[in-house]
Amino acid sequence: MAEKTTGEMKATLGLTGLTMNAMALIAPGAFLWLTFAPQATEGATSPSMWAGILFALLLCLATAVCYAEMSKLYPGTGSSYYFAEQAFLNHDKAWRYARLMKFVVGWGSHLYYWIYPGVMVAVTGVFCGYIVGTLWPNFMSATNPGPMFMMLVAILFSFGVAYIAHRGVTGSTAASVAINVIQISALLVFAVMAISYRVSHAPGSTGRWWDATTGASYDYVPATTTQNVDGTTTQVIVRDANQVPKPEIDAAGRPVSYKVSYPLKDSSGNFLTHPNAKSVVGIHNLNWMFVQATVAILILVGFESVTAMGGEARNAKRDVPIAVITSLVVQGAFCYLVEYFAANYFLSSGYTMQNATASSAPIGDMMVMVGDALFHGHGRAFMLCEALTVFLALVGTTLSCMNTGARVTYAMGKDQEVPEHFGLLHEKNLSPHRAIWTLAVISAVTGCIALLVLFGDGGALSNATIAALPHGFWSSFGYMSHDTMVKLPNTLLTVTLASNFGTFLLYMLSCITCIFCYHGQPNFSLVKHLFVPLFGIAANLVCMAAYIVLPFMGYGTKMEPFLALGIAAVWGIYGGIYFVLNSKKQGRTTMVSVRSAT
Repeated sequence: MAEKTTGEMKATLGLTGLTMNAMALIAPGAFLWLTFAPQATEGATSPSMWAGILFALLLCLATAVCYAEMSKLYPGTGSSYYFAEQAFLNHDKAWRYARLMKFVVGWGSHLYYWIYPGVMVAVTGVFCGYIVGTLWPNFMSATNPGPMFMMLVAILFSFGVAYIAHRGVTGSTAASVAINVIQISALLVFAVMAISYRVSHAPGSTGRWWDATTGASYDYVPATTTQNVDGTTTQVIVRDANQVPKPEIDAAGRPVSYKVSYPLKDSSGNFLTHPNAKSVVGIHNLNWMFVQATVAILILVGFESVTAMGGEARNAKRDVPIAVITSLVVQGAFCYLVEYFAANYFLSSGYTMQNATASSAPIGDMMVMVGDALFHGHGRAFMLCEALTVFLALVGTTLSCMNTGARVTYAMGKDQEVPEHFGLLHEKNLSPHRAIWTLAVISAVTGCIALLVLFGDGGALSNATIAALPHGFWSSFGYMSHDTMVKLPNTLLTVTLASNFGTFLLYMLSCITCIFCYHGQPNFSLVKHLFVPLFGIAANLVCMAAYIVLPFMGYGTKMEPFLALGIAAVWGIYGGIYFVLNSKKQGRTTMVSVRSAT
């Protein structure tokens, strides 16, 4: 394969290209669909979902300001890794720590950049399983897709996106522009429809309820009968030969209409719906908010990706800072807050948070319901149209993350802080192809691990649900008994939290770096270069501490955050060993002995 061992990337990106690459990673059209489910499974904390996103957004805005300010001083390839080196080399007293600090930042960033694409390919597998199950229910369950099928999708998707990234950043940018326009438009359509549905369905009015078995909604009360299920007498829905629920018939021989309501909790204390709009945006409980923020950070990361493309920007000092802030404000402060309000406000007795917890794609369910209500039973067609935009957004966000992660690895490869073959460019495409294809393999493996026990812990399926799945290697192989799954962690949530912990660590270190960048600078600002970074440091520390403290207080789950911390610890220990051995092999010292001109 032809490679360049010297030279630089070609400067081709303007303000629009930089902004769109960052916005493609944030991808609100994809993440509403993908992240609502794991947020719903966080136990009693789900009422604070919107507040958790708001707190995560404030954290990200503080960090985004730091990235924007650092990119004004030091435009170049490598993002926070590059900033850390320059900030310390240009510091009068701390310059000796430049190599150590840049390695810590670079290595820590890989906990985020190398796991995050794996999360994306995993959720793409879940997404495709849902769509296939919707179209061919006899082959696949939409609510509970087959693990083997989802893993196959994850592997193919990982290498498919890597091929696009390998072709170079220009093609990636063109794809990002188109994807952003499509996904934001589709997002606003769904948000308006969801809010309209709630507003037009007052308590006691005729509404719709969701049936997970058929993947459809109905406007009549289902007929029920008493059966013995798993040794317990319970009421089950009466169904016809096609599994469609039969309606309950009134005295006049007509189906009884389903009356919608908005109960806060069920008899067991599980959260069901928001009784009003104020409840949707309420904090409810500070600890709940922090738990939700530890998951919600996944949907907001990506604004910093544009700083990794400084070497490909035509006017990096001017355009990169603007792109960092604009991408986060447009997608995070506008799109996410609107769409998450709409999805939470939509919940009713016909589709509660408990329904969302038991589904692989609750947003897809909601799209079917609002489509059935507003398009006279054509909800499934509406959902499939929206799903196409979600898939495009998935391509965009995974592509953007691979581009960013590969460029950070490339920068470390050029510095010989990781194997130097990562610092090679493709001779024709000028892309860091070695890093890209390595990341593709890592993403495929990580994605498969994330899909091993998709319904572990609190989301464990009942034995009756497992028995009802279509039987076959692609549709049911890999599902264990309820008693086994309830003892195992939700692997997708575990991998997500590991990636998120890497994000918090990277963002905290970047805020620290920003303080060093502007220490002693003539254009130092007390607000932008001290107060804002200090808030970012504190907010990231709080979220990292939440992994340890809140599970012991009974908030959220325990297995997943503790396993995520274990992954982070192993990565950190391995990094320290690698740094020492690599330094010894190259004859380099930990501390910089000679301060070079910068």
